[in-house]
Amino acid sequence: MERQAIVEAFRAAFGSPPQVVVRAPGRVNLIGEHTDYNEGYVLPVAIDRYVWFAGTHRHDRLVRARALDFGAEIEFSLDDIQKDSRRPWANYLRGVAAVLQAAGQRLAGADLVYGGDVPREAGLSSSAAVEVAAMVFWQRLLRLPLEAVEIATLSRRAENEFVGVPTGIMDQFASACARRDHALFLDCRDLRYRLVPLRDDVAIVVCNSGVKRALASSEYEVRWRQCRAAVEALNHFGLRAQSLRDVTPAQLREVGSRMDPLLLKRARHVVTENQRVLDAVRSLEQGDLQQFGSLLNASHASLRDDYEVSCRELDVLVELAQQQPSVLGARMTGAGFGGCTVNLVRRECAEEFARVVAEGYQKALHLQAEVYVCQASDGALAGG
Repeated sequence: MERQAIVEAFRAAFGSPPQVVVRAPGRVNLIGEHTDYNEGYVLPVAIDRYVWFAGTHRHDRLVRARALDFGAEIEFSLDDIQKDSRRPWANYLRGVAAVLQAAGQRLAGADLVYGGDVPREAGLSSSAAVEVAAMVFWQRLLRLPLEAVEIATLSRRAENEFVGVPTGIMDQFASACARRDHALFLDCRDLRYRLVPLRDDVAIVVCNSGVKRALASSEYEVRWRQCRAAVEALNHFGLRAQSLRDVTPAQLREVGSRMDPLLLKRARHVVTENQRVLDAVRSLEQGDLQQFGSLLNASHASLRDDYEVSCRELDVLVELAQQQPSVLGARMTGAGFGGCTVNLVRRECAEEFARVVAEGYQKALHLQAEVYVCQASDGALAGG
């Protein structure tokens, strides 16, 4: 979807041009999976797939919205924002309005249209893109005094507290703050971040398995609890850790034999993944793409074997990718149990890589994989 398409959709719905048009991107995480809710490190990029909002100020407290991706219209009063049990997708928009008002922002009604081309239920953060785009829409429409980090944290609150999904901060932060041709290295404990340049001779290729992540939400909560239990166990053995972020690989090796084997596996993934992110940033900054790719491969093995959030379809996509001479590294990305893989590929070979992997996936599992050759793009507060 392009800007003109959302403008025309608004005009068709409401009979006039919109006052405000904004967009927020989806994201793909290069490395650092299931570390964000453990106060660890992540390295996402925003991708050139967006959720667009177009809208106009009203002089009452009513919000009327047309959701293009669902072919539906919703309406609610800002004076009585309730969860919608029949249309859970609408709760992301409702939640943003509720959280903004709870934070002391005075909203006014609006007519709006929203939609885009971030694939849903694929691990590319379509929900975060909706939240951030809605935040920026209100900010620009009403000139609210909101800074980038506040937009990310309020968007996360909307998902955690209103929608009820216990996500970390990475998705919203990347959608708001990322920059074109850069990865975003984020410390999820204190929200310090810096931009890491990406070389222009490689492409980021995302392969969508087509498997909806039916288990992702429930298993995400299970892993979250297991990580908390692992921290309690490690503290019992004499460490002083607030989260798994505070544990080094050496410390885990020292006490690991005394831990419950399952909790050890979960902790080992998070602890080693944090180290892989730090090593990956160093590799990118030194221009060592071979090392960076090896870290992606190691991340997938850890997610598959220690954190156990992969699935047969994702493993097949990664195996097919790693067999291609043009690929530097490949792994699953997102919560797991379906969704996408991310692949670092030599740019001149990206289209051929996409074709070969899609054909191999069809042959191996009789399933269709959508493949997107992506560009690292601006977040909502840079390129909206």
